[in-house]
Amino acid sequence: MDPQFTDLKALDIWRRALVSSVRLEAPDLSARQMALLLSVYLTPPPHTVRGLAQSLKVSKPAITRAVNRLSELGLARRKTDEADRRSVFIQRTVKGSMFLREFGELIVSAANAGDADNASGLPPG
Repeated sequence: MDPQFTDLKALDIWRRALVSSVRLEAPDLSARQMALLLSVYLTPPPHTVRGLAQSLKVSKPAITRAVNRLSELGLARRKTDEADRRSVFIQRTVKGSMFLREFGELIVSAANAGDADNASGLPPG
Protein backbone atom coordinates (compact mmCIF):
# COMPACT_ATOMS: atom_id res chain seq x y z
CA MET A 1 0.00 0.00 0.00
CA ASP A 2 1.14 3.53 -0.72
CA PRO A 3 2.76 4.84 2.48
CA GLN A 4 1.20 8.23 1.72
CA PHE A 5 -2.30 6.74 1.76
CA THR A 6 -3.83 7.64 5.13
CA ASP A 7 -7.19 7.32 6.78
CA LEU A 8 -7.84 11.01 6.11
CA LYS A 9 -6.98 10.60 2.45
CA ALA A 10 -9.31 7.59 2.20
CA LEU A 11 -12.12 9.57 3.83
CA ASP A 12 -11.53 12.49 1.50
CA ILE A 13 -11.71 10.20 -1.54
CA TRP A 14 -14.98 8.75 -0.20
CA ARG A 15 -16.30 12.28 0.46
CA ARG A 16 -15.43 13.42 -3.07
CA ALA A 17 -17.13 10.37 -4.56
CA LEU A 18 -20.26 10.93 -2.47
CA VAL A 19 -20.41 14.61 -3.38
CA SER A 20 -20.13 13.68 -7.07
CA SER A 21 -22.85 11.06 -6.60
CA VAL A 22 -25.18 13.63 -5.01
CA ARG A 23 -24.56 16.03 -7.87
CA LEU A 24 -25.50 13.33 -10.38
CA GLU A 25 -28.76 12.70 -8.53
CA ALA A 26 -27.87 9.05 -8.04
CA PRO A 27 -30.00 7.07 -5.60
CA ASP A 28 -29.34 8.07 -2.01
CA LEU A 29 -28.43 4.80 -0.26
CA SER A 30 -27.78 4.31 3.43
CA ALA A 31 -24.50 2.74 4.49
CA ARG A 32 -26.36 -0.53 5.17
CA GLN A 33 -28.00 -0.50 1.73
CA MET A 34 -24.66 0.22 0.04
CA ALA A 35 -22.92 -2.54 2.04
CA LEU A 36 -25.66 -4.97 1.07
CA LEU A 37 -25.53 -3.97 -2.59
CA LEU A 38 -21.73 -4.29 -2.68
CA SER A 39 -21.96 -7.70 -0.98
CA VAL A 40 -24.43 -8.96 -3.58
CA TYR A 41 -22.29 -7.69 -6.46
CA LEU A 42 -18.78 -8.42 -5.18
CA THR A 43 -19.15 -11.79 -3.47
CA PRO A 44 -20.12 -15.04 -5.15
CA PRO A 45 -23.83 -15.93 -5.22
CA PRO A 46 -26.20 -17.29 -4.11
CA HIS A 47 -27.28 -14.58 -1.67
CA THR A 48 -30.12 -15.08 0.76
CA VAL A 49 -31.50 -12.78 3.44
CA ARG A 50 -30.23 -15.19 6.09
CA GLY A 51 -26.74 -15.40 4.56
CA LEU A 52 -26.46 -11.64 4.07
CA ALA A 53 -27.62 -11.02 7.64
CA GLN A 54 -24.91 -13.39 8.90
CA SER A 55 -22.14 -11.93 6.75
CA LEU A 56 -23.04 -8.30 7.57
CA LYS A 57 -23.84 -9.16 11.21
CA VAL A 58 -27.22 -7.42 11.19
CA SER A 59 -30.75 -8.73 11.71
CA LYS A 60 -32.80 -10.37 8.98
CA PRO A 61 -35.47 -7.63 9.26
CA ALA A 62 -32.77 -4.99 8.64
CA ILE A 63 -31.64 -6.89 5.54
CA THR A 64 -35.25 -7.22 4.39
CA ARG A 65 -35.77 -3.45 4.70
CA ALA A 66 -32.57 -2.77 2.75
CA VAL A 67 -33.57 -5.27 0.06
CA ASN A 68 -37.00 -3.62 -0.15
CA ARG A 69 -35.37 -0.27 -0.90
CA LEU A 70 -32.86 -1.71 -3.37
CA SER A 71 -35.71 -3.55 -5.12
CA GLU A 72 -37.79 -0.34 -5.32
CA LEU A 73 -34.82 1.33 -7.01
CA GLY A 74 -34.26 -1.61 -9.37
CA LEU A 75 -30.72 -2.13 -8.03
CA ALA A 76 -31.39 -5.70 -6.83
CA ARG A 77 -34.23 -8.19 -7.05
CA ARG A 78 -35.72 -11.11 -5.20
CA LYS A 79 -36.11 -14.54 -6.78
CA THR A 80 -37.85 -17.43 -5.07
CA ASP A 81 -35.75 -20.58 -4.82
CA GLU A 82 -37.54 -23.18 -6.94
CA ALA A 83 -36.13 -26.00 -4.77
CA ASP A 84 -37.30 -24.41 -1.51
CA ARG A 85 -40.14 -21.95 -2.01
CA ARG A 86 -39.56 -20.53 1.51
CA SER A 87 -36.10 -19.33 0.52
CA VAL A 88 -35.54 -16.16 -1.49
CA PHE A 89 -32.40 -15.25 -3.40
CA ILE A 90 -31.21 -11.67 -3.71
CA GLN A 91 -29.91 -11.13 -7.22
CA ARG A 92 -28.10 -8.52 -9.27
CA THR A 93 -29.78 -6.37 -11.91
CA VAL A 94 -28.42 -4.53 -14.92
CA LYS A 95 -29.40 -1.23 -13.30
CA GLY A 96 -27.55 -2.18 -10.11
CA SER A 97 -24.46 -3.17 -12.10
CA MET A 98 -24.49 0.15 -13.91
CA PHE A 99 -24.99 2.08 -10.65
CA LEU A 100 -22.00 0.40 -8.98
CA ARG A 101 -19.79 0.73 -12.07
CA GLU A 102 -20.56 4.46 -12.19
CA PHE A 103 -19.98 4.80 -8.45
CA GLY A 104 -16.67 2.96 -8.82
CA GLU A 105 -15.71 5.44 -11.54
CA LEU A 106 -16.57 8.31 -9.17
CA ILE A 107 -14.24 6.80 -6.55
CA VAL A 108 -11.41 6.40 -9.08
CA SER A 109 -11.95 9.97 -10.26
CA ALA A 110 -11.90 11.25 -6.69
CA ALA A 111 -8.70 9.33 -5.98
CA ASN A 112 -7.05 10.58 -9.15
CA ALA A 113 -8.01 14.17 -8.37
CA GLY A 114 -5.92 13.72 -5.23
CA ASP A 115 -4.07 16.73 -3.99
CA ALA A 116 -4.39 18.60 -7.30
CA ASP A 117 -7.54 20.34 -6.15
CA ASN A 118 -7.48 19.57 -2.43
CA ALA A 119 -10.21 21.81 -1.09
CA SER A 120 -10.96 19.42 1.75
CA GLY A 121 -9.04 21.31 4.38
CA LEU A 122 -7.30 18.07 5.29
CA PRO A 123 -3.55 18.12 5.84
CA PRO A 124 -1.57 16.67 2.92
CA GLY A 125 -0.50 13.02 3.12
